[in-house]
Amino acid sequence: MIFSKDYVGYLARQTVKHLIAAKMIETSKPPIVDQRVAAAMVDELSLEDRINDEVRVILEAIQDDMNKGGVSYPEMFKKVKMKLVNQYKAVL
Repeated sequence: MIFSKDYVGYLARQTVKHLIAAKMIETSKPPIVDQRVAAAMVDELSLEDRINDEVRVILEAIQDDMNKGGVSYPEMFKKVKMKLVNQYKAVL
């Protein structure tokens, strides 16, 4: 993830604060909303990390075939990652 969890928590608090001020949401428990927004942000921001981990596992499983075929790891990494991004309908 490109941001620290502390910074994401700050962003979540600020987002909730602005939404309440703009009367876009109403809540009697802003800290709970802050936590839920922060959790959703962390989940979304860590999606690319999870996809990268999955790509590494896939490429590790086919490493021998890649070596035999002379396929470069970075090239294959990009291809598999794009396939997973499309499969998950993710926006990176």
